[in-house]
Amino acid sequence: MSPTNNITLLEKILSNGLITPYFQPIYDLNNGEIYGHEALSRGPMNSALFSPDPLFTLAQQEGKLHKLELLCREKALSKFAKLALKGRLFLNVSASLLGSPEHQSGMTLAILNELGLDQKDIVIELSEQHPYDHNGLPRSSVEHYREMGFQVAIDDLGVGYSGLQLWSELQPDIVKVDKHFIQGIDKDEIKREFVRSILTIAQRLNCILIAEGIETQQELDQLIEIGVTLGQGYFLGRPVENPAFSTHPYLQKQAQRRSQFQVDHSETVQTLCRPTPYLQEKNLLEDASQLFKKQPDLVAIPVLNNSQQPLGVVRRHQLHELFSTPYGRALYEHKPVTNLLSTDVLIVESNVSLSSVSTQMTDQEADTLNNEIIVVREGKFIGTGHLKDLLKRITELKIQNATYSNPLTLLPGNVPIHREVSRRLSANEDFYVAYFDLNDFKPFNDFFGYSIGDEVIQLVGALIKEVVLPDNNFIGHIGGDDFVVIFGDDNWHQQCEDILTKFSQQIRAFYTEDTLQEGGVWTKNRQGEVLFHPLLSLAIGVVHPNPRQCNNHHQVAEMAAQSKKSAKQKGGNHIFLQPYQQAQSQELAC
Repeated sequence: MSPTNNITLLEKILSNGLITPYFQPIYDLNNGEIYGHEALSRGPMNSALFSPDPLFTLAQQEGKLHKLELLCREKALSKFAKLALKGRLFLNVSASLLGSPEHQSGMTLAILNELGLDQKDIVIELSEQHPYDHNGLPRSSVEHYREMGFQVAIDDLGVGYSGLQLWSELQPDIVKVDKHFIQGIDKDEIKREFVRSILTIAQRLNCILIAEGIETQQELDQLIEIGVTLGQGYFLGRPVENPAFSTHPYLQKQAQRRSQFQVDHSETVQTLCRPTPYLQEKNLLEDASQLFKKQPDLVAIPVLNNSQQPLGVVRRHQLHELFSTPYGRALYEHKPVTNLLSTDVLIVESNVSLSSVSTQMTDQEADTLNNEIIVVREGKFIGTGHLKDLLKRITELKIQNATYSNPLTLLPGNVPIHREVSRRLSANEDFYVAYFDLNDFKPFNDFFGYSIGDEVIQLVGALIKEVVLPDNNFIGHIGGDDFVVIFGDDNWHQQCEDILTKFSQQIRAFYTEDTLQEGGVWTKNRQGEVLFHPLLSLAIGVVHPNPRQCNNHHQVAEMAAQSKKSAKQKGGNHIFLQPYQQAQSQELAC
């Protein structure tokens, strides 16, 4: 289509409102829930101006950019309301539009009121590609949105040189990291360090960080490991006209796995609980003063109702300030403690894990974060814990878990595996143990080197984590190329088959064209003989322990080792389930 025809088409689009909004999901990477949608505009289908780049470029050249943006905004808001989409709506706005004559103050708010939308759910997204100070834009134009209740985001952070200056001047609620720093982040340490640094700054400034352009599972896993909690990209969901996005299955599966791991490897807040003096709601502030005098280390006193349920706390420094004012003691010492009650305190059940309590503590607003943890059992007060003790114990547990985890895959090692087997035996559970081992791994290591060998081990661990369902299953890494999965699922066999299928496909990427054509590698053994070794394959030996006859994890380990040996003898990618009678005789012999 000629330039003249394109200009005519642009005029037609603006006159007849021929803009179709598309929506791309933004996910909470912690749980897979929808956080919001970014609105993206498209021109007429099958036309030269369908894609946003030619559409907006031409509009800018013709001086129609602001008119086009306002049309896109109105269309996106209307469609968002009509579809009743979840979460926040991210609207792309060029900074220059905010200070332009076409931009009418209060126009967006009027549209929202008409559509029944809440401005708190709308995010004004400014791109660094349209500089903040373009056309001398005053900061008051952005503050105008914030004062009306909108959130403000910086898009494409890192594209230009002004990003950090823009961040400093604008002080946005949300920052979106450009896809350049996300693509290949699992393979690029410099990109990882950049994102870690940006995340640290965001956390200190109480700013939300979103990773854009996530296109592979490996990129997603790396971002989750770094600590990024929000993301969007083709791997999570492409822009569509009529979205029906729901909880993301992969993110939900990963969240369940983390949750299960925390349950299996955590302590409860009961371990932090200490007996603490308390007051009833009918007690007087003078009683609280006397209690503080008797116990100089006491910083807060829990206040309970008649049912022994905590209502809040009276804090030492607040009572001291009150009594220090002229006539303060005389006026207040005979008033109930509820006159100085602080309810911004964390109250948790005694069986809640330390990791969950830590999350609840850090989710509090920074200006209301307090040190006290009130511990209850079925709602009734039993004692208090302290933030300092929580941090100390979590640090100890992390060190302990790191000690027992395999450093290459970070999966639980021998000690947690043995504990899990012993737990299931004691609980008389029905379970299977699958022992994974690579065939011909040593020759592969000798031929390609230990660095590539480590990558293959990480591949096996990643495939097992990807396929094995998190509910009632346990994944462990014994060491080297040996992995164990304890299955509580009945469909363990299908999951093992899926792992073998994926492994046989993906292992080929580690070979050269020559070795693939030959179907393996030639290496010398210890006697100097040159032998051929086929492409790596995975042997899986499976046993079905009988808790009534198998007394400990040592017996289960021996059975699994025998089953794995049988699987390796079969050669190739193979699953071997030890026959029940054979397993039973071994159990009885033990």
